[in-house]
Amino acid sequence: MIIGIAGPYSADTAEQRKINLDNMNKAAARLLELGHIPVIGMNAALPVLEYANVPDKYKCIMDISLAVINSCDALLLLAESPGANKERDLILAKGRPVFRSIDEIVATNKK
Repeated sequence: MIIGIAGPYSADTAEQRKINLDNMNKAAARLLELGHIPVIGMNAALPVLEYANVPDKYKCIMDISLAVINSCDALLLLAESPGANKERDLILAKGRPVFRSIDEIVATNKK
């Protein structure tokens, strides 16, 4: 299953943003170990935005993130945030599952 990972990224400090992104990447690594294809919208958006001269970086981040998440079979929502909630809402609108933990995904695979 292609599973998007969503959670808070924005924070007051670069250190906290790194921790937030690390949390998403650690969850993605675990999903990969379980045989899934994990994707993180922020990982697609951040390298592009580093070089792009655009007036609204947040809008561009969300546009890229939502495009990535749109192709997913499910979403792992680590915690809510405005951006993560937009990704969640997109997946729910497509009738696809939103998981709140890796254990939930494991349990679903065992059924």
